[in-house]
Amino acid sequence: MKKIFILFLIFSGVLIAQNPVQTPAPAQKTEQKPDSTLNIWVPSMVASLNISQISFRDWATGGDNSLTWTLTGDFKASRKGEEWNLSSRLKATYGRTKISNNDFRTNNNELYFEIVASLKLGWAVDPYLSNTLRTQLTQGFNYTVTPYVQIADFFDPGYITQSIGFTFDKLKFAKSRLGLAIQEVFAKTYMSTADASYAASGKTYKSETGIESVSDIEGKLDQNLVLKSSLRLFSRFERFSTWDVRWDNTITAKVNNWLNVNFSYLLVYEEAQIQKTQMKEALQIGIVYTII
Repeated sequence: MKKIFILFLIFSGVLIAQNPVQTPAPAQKTEQKPDSTLNIWVPSMVASLNISQISFRDWATGGDNSLTWTLTGDFKASRKGEEWNLSSRLKATYGRTKISNNDFRTNNNELYFEIVASLKLGWAVDPYLSNTLRTQLTQGFNYTVTPYVQIADFFDPGYITQSIGFTFDKLKFAKSRLGLAIQEVFAKTYMSTADASYAASGKTYKSETGIESVSDIEGKLDQNLVLKSSLRLFSRFERFSTWDVRWDNTITAKVNNWLNVNFSYLLVYEEAQIQKTQMKEALQIGIVYTII
C-alpha cells in the first residue's frame, strides 16, 4: 500500500516602493544583487574508520585478544531556495568484532536515508515534508544462541516513515520537527525481528499512523570536542501512551586533521521488538577523511 502526502500552499504578495520626485526625470531603480547562496546544492562527505584493539602475550593473569572496527560513511547535501529549503542525508555504518580465536561477528550494520523539504513562510516554524528509510546493510545474526542464527538482511526488515508538520531550524546548532507520520515496515523473511507477535500471523507488511518528533543537536563542547545528538520519538494513535525512542549520541575529540577519539552511545526502545531498553556504547580511536 502506498501513501503519498501532497501539500499545496499558494501565496502571493506585491511590494511597491515610491520615492517623491521634484523633476520629471525618470526615477532611478536600485538594483539588488541576487543571493549567491540560493539554489545551490552544498554537499559534504566524510568517511571514518574506528578501531579498538587489545592484545595479550604470556599474560599471567589471563585475558583474550580482541579487535573491533567500524567503517562509517556520512553524506549530506542541502539547498536553500527562495521558497523551499531541501536537505538530505545518507549514512551507512558497518563494523565487526573478533574476540580470541572466534570468528568475526557483526556489531554495526545500518543504512539510514533522510530527505526533508520545508517551505519558507517567514514564520517561527515552517511547514515540512519528510521521508526516511532505515534498514540493515547486510545480514544480521543473533549471537546469543549456539549455533547463531540469521535474523535480518538488507531491507528485511526495512522501515519507511513519511511525515508532514512543522519544523524549527532557526538555530545554528539545533533543529527540530514535529508532525503526523505514517511508519511502514517491510519484510520478506524476518518480520519477527521487527514485531514477533505480528509475524506470527504470517504478514510481511505493517503500516502505522501516529506522531513523529525528530530533534538534532550539533555543537562544540570545547575547542576540539564536538557533540552530535539525535532524538527520534514515534507514537501510534491507537497506543498513544507508548513511544518508540531512538537516541543516538556521538562525542568526538579531535586529535588532528585526520585522527579522532570517538565515544558513541545509542539508546533504543521499541516495544514491538523487545519490552526492554536497548543500549549500546563504544569508545574507539578513528581515522577520518573528508572527501567533500
